[in-house]
Amino acid sequence: MRRFFRGIAAATGLGAGAYATYAAVTWLRYGDAGPSADPDERDLLLDRFMPRYDIVERHHIAVAAPADVVLDAARDADLQGSWVARTIFRAREILLGADPLAGRPHEGLLAETTALGWRVLAEQPGRELVVGAVTKPWEANVTFEGLAPDAFAAFDEPGYVKIAWTLRADPVDDGHATFRTETRAFATDASARRRFRRYWACLSPGIILIRLVLLRPVKQAAER
Repeated sequence: MRRFFRGIAAATGLGAGAYATYAAVTWLRYGDAGPSADPDERDLLLDRFMPRYDIVERHHIAVAAPADVVLDAARDADLQGSWVARTIFRAREILLGADPLAGRPHEGLLAETTALGWRVLAEQPGRELVVGAVTKPWEANVTFEGLAPDAFAAFDEPGYVKIAWTLRADPVDDGHATFRTETRAFATDASARRRFRRYWACLSPGIILIRLVLLRPVKQAAER
């Protein structure tokens, strides 16, 4: 039993150390985001709304289905159906003291996010959606304010973070596509940048994991 508890303590210590190292590295690298070196990842539609950004996350997966089918599957993805995503949302509620969001209907990714205040900024039918909002992510009960496309691109009110993300399906041939999702964020002033930098350093593992969790269900749904 003593060996068991020593092992648990050692594993906990290693995990805490790894997390502290990740947070420190993420904090130091904040603001270094830029265009991808891979030309296939360049997103001109997203560039219209956020050409400059403090952080960026890009993820993709190959799918054996046509691009329009893939995009439909992404729009309708049931993120709440993932126990990993539910666990991350619940952990955020506990860490920040937020009101629980339990009981929300499962309506599909796009419907659920727009119900929260996000707004579709642009759409290329069958290929890509760009969604955005301005917010203060560090608040416990975070709210999202969707803006008209031109207003979002020009928004510079102090104290906010602009966030834009995509659902994108790049055709490979008639029966195959690459599903991509990209998230960019930009703080509108120095104060918001300091607060968002701390938030991102501490909570980005869960945010990134949610985006990774989205890939497999989209692939499975589209291929069905």
